[in-house]
Amino acid sequence: MSTDESAPTLRDRLREAKPPHPDVPALDPGAAPTDPRELVVEWLVDAVEAGVSQPQAMTLATVDADGAPASRVVLLKDVDSAFWFASSSLSPKGRQIEAEPRVALSFFWSERGRQIRVGGRAVAGPREVSESDFTSRHPASRAGAIALPQSSVIDDPEEARRALDAARTRIDENPDFAPDDWTAYRVEPESVEFWQATSGRDQVRLRYDRDGDDWTRSSLWP
Repeated sequence: MSTDESAPTLRDRLREAKPPHPDVPALDPGAAPTDPRELVVEWLVDAVEAGVSQPQAMTLATVDADGAPASRVVLLKDVDSAFWFASSSLSPKGRQIEAEPRVALSFFWSERGRQIRVGGRAVAGPREVSESDFTSRHPASRAGAIALPQSSVIDDPEEARRALDAARTRIDENPDFAPDDWTAYRVEPESVEFWQATSGRDQVRLRYDRDGDDWTRSSLWP
């Protein structure tokens, strides 16, 4: 099979990819708050107001008991002293968190030229928060969460459909039901890094590291 050596390579195509919009916000490390969570909330609100699609989507990285890494996108539910997300404790990520609670989170909003990286420990929040999170989900989402174990292999599609139908009936009959394994996790941050693109090719990076009850701030070379 002949190839056209003059055709652009994938590397060439990727270099042609559109960069962030030139009119991106600025990040002034000298004016940043002492607590990084305040800046996280500020950036989240900015992303919502700017019309960024699903700015609450974040990548959650975990490792299993053997140290093998895994990542997936989950939805941020809230930010207070910690970053909240929810999942089944019996899911792969739930089992990995039980074996090794140290995790990493990352947000990326190309429309605003911004990225946030968080490192910390994931712990289960109060049971009432988990139950409230589950019952506030759409009924179809709740049914899917209890029909079969998350990430289980579908050997028989008909059996899987029957399990989903039974789960829908259960949710309809008991809308307050929440499975014991559904868990609202809180990631208690130990480091938070902010990355801001500029209108040129430069970048601004600001990292916070926990120091007891306080935070230290460092500007990083791009």
